[in-house]
Amino acid sequence: MTTVLTPASPLTAADRCDRCGAQAYLRVVLTSGGDLLFCAHHGRKFEPELKKIAAEIQDETERLQATPASANADER
Repeated sequence: MTTVLTPASPLTAADRCDRCGAQAYLRVVLTSGGDLLFCAHHGRKFEPELKKIAAEIQDETERLQATPASANADER
């Protein structure tokens, strides 16, 4: 997937997947205008079709692998 990170507009917990309502980790800016939000699952599922219509894809799925700082502090 072509990935462009836009630091000025990170996705938040308020951003929800347009397909299922889960937290969104991908924003797809369409060449025709507008954008779509997807959870990681639906982003992967629709990846081939999204690549065809996307001007930009903001992929923040790496955040799913990140360990919260508070969890690290608890392990010490």
